[in-house]
Amino acid sequence: MRRSAVVAFSFAALGALQVHAGEAPADTAQVIPTVYEAGHFFAVPETRDGQRLKLLVDTGGGGSSGMYWFAKATAERLHLPTNDCALGDTHVQVARLPDYQPRRALPPPIDGPCGAALLVVSLPANQHLEGQLGGAYLSGRIWTFDYPARRMTLESPSWRPASAAHGTKLGFQYNDAGKQTTGFARLPIVVDGETLDMLLDTGATAAPTPSAAKISGTPTVQGQGVTSYITTGKLDQWHKKHPDWRVLEQADTLVPHPSVQRIIEVPKVQIAGWSIGPVWFTERPDKAFHEYMAQMMDKPTEGAVGGNVFQHFAVTIDYPREMAYFRCVKGCAPAPVE
Repeated sequence: MRRSAVVAFSFAALGALQVHAGEAPADTAQVIPTVYEAGHFFAVPETRDGQRLKLLVDTGGGGSSGMYWFAKATAERLHLPTNDCALGDTHVQVARLPDYQPRRALPPPIDGPCGAALLVVSLPANQHLEGQLGGAYLSGRIWTFDYPARRMTLESPSWRPASAAHGTKLGFQYNDAGKQTTGFARLPIVVDGETLDMLLDTGATAAPTPSAAKISGTPTVQGQGVTSYITTGKLDQWHKKHPDWRVLEQADTLVPHPSVQRIIEVPKVQIAGWSIGPVWFTERPDKAFHEYMAQMMDKPTEGAVGGNVFQHFAVTIDYPREMAYFRCVKGCAPAPVE
């Protein structure tokens, strides 16, 4: 999950379509070119002149007005001219879309006030992403993240869930025009009999210490992997009520200030009528979700659900119908009926 007002960085982001090279017809599914690393999906489109990109797919990551974003360095490498675009009271830099190879392309953004373009963002020196497909870009369509198969698909508008999939309602913030603002989806889970509202966050990132990675079984690439997040207040409640649930102190270094975060092992998590576990959650400050993220969602959440939960499923996010569907592939069982 990566945030700012227009784009988002990790802490813890149909109108007429411009036909672009490689775009699939609207009534067919399109498999997105991706690589899968330590629980994260990265889109890897390729331009006609052989430039290959690597863009994090982050349902909890930023963008704006239907656009995905490139780092400024990426736009410069591809020689994409930029121009200024007004989004309300904010002005952003945008660029035309690259000329992608057929079958190695991304679906074009849904047209917004800047047209079929992408955002260009100047990143801090410690950020090395080439770009990101965030909630603003993904919103308005139907996407399947098949974690065991390591495949991402843009589904056709006529897609319907398989009979074996369990559905759960999502919550979104809307603007006065009746459109989803950020595309950040609120997803319910059940832990210890309590329903918790969480951010659906394919980009939730962990940076476990070597010992924490070994104990939690978190695979990493260059020190980073996936996790799910929980607020400090909820972690403290769980630990007080269940002292037998394992807590590792100073276990995650992704956000080192004010201190290195704890992680906690929850024996069972229920999601969309499925039961899985154990699941490790990484601590995040209460304000990160109760205040900061709450500005961009329909209500406050207690954290985020990430790839260490989704790894058991083929997950389809149906943004237009505000639903998520979970088809169990491995390590899950129907949740007990209460």
